[in-house]
Amino acid sequence: MNSKSPDSEKLKEEQKKNWGLAAVGWKKWWTTLESGAQVISNLLVELARIKPGDKVMDVATGIGEPAVTAARIVGPSGCVVATDQSPQMLAVAQERARALELSNMEFREMDGELLDLPEKPFDAVLCRWGLMFMPDRQSALKSIRRHLADGGRFAAAVWDVPQKVQSISLNVEILRKVLKAPPPPEGAPGPFAMADTDALKLSFEQAGFNNVQIERKTVTFAWPSADAYVQFTKDVSGHLKALMKDHPPQLQAEAWEAVKEAVQKHAGPDGGISMRNQAIIVLGIC
Repeated sequence: MNSKSPDSEKLKEEQKKNWGLAAVGWKKWWTTLESGAQVISNLLVELARIKPGDKVMDVATGIGEPAVTAARIVGPSGCVVATDQSPQMLAVAQERARALELSNMEFREMDGELLDLPEKPFDAVLCRWGLMFMPDRQSALKSIRRHLADGGRFAAAVWDVPQKVQSISLNVEILRKVLKAPPPPEGAPGPFAMADTDALKLSFEQAGFNNVQIERKTVTFAWPSADAYVQFTKDVSGHLKALMKDHPPQLQAEAWEAVKEAVQKHAGPDGGISMRNQAIIVLGIC
């Protein structure tokens, strides 16, 4: 899909709106999200070999990761530029950076497919769970590569196939079933759009990256109860908010009750919910 096509531009506008709607929820659930996802931020900065003094870019940073993790490593002599298409998400990221007193971070509202940063090349670029949502992922990869110095590293995380990422797929499948909503078109951007590792590796190579490496990492998310999981899902997913909004309240309640019933299968003796998910980590060298 061409990033400049009308369909692509419409999709980007919808995404921007949905992420904006979800920003408050991401701020609310930050601790829950990062207690599971921090392992991925740590791995990305490790694979990118980020060190004090480095200049790093984080593409599709959301509310600030792995940008914050990188900023702590590069220190005052380095710099992290965090980009995202959603100003609401970036506002939360900026708030967190101020709270942590990280003065070596910059925030730019920017399309990940059309990066335009005039600064000198970056030593490393990171992207945690952002590439899958870009309509023209090949343009994004080429744009990222152009911003890397010779020998620079790009480390990214995407999600594996739906059955291995139930924290996301469980609620989406049930809600679509209850609401009788059609599945997204094949190849459409979404959480699982880059789960094919052969295609993933090829896309990096075609964008000009060398020595492309792929590995998998388990990410465990936990909630104190099934009710908490349902509320979390309502709060952080702008896409699901949009999916639900035109349906009668009674049907919406029925759909969420079905999600609650399904997720209770993951409950421990204390009623807490714990779900293991598989992320795919990919590294390319410029």
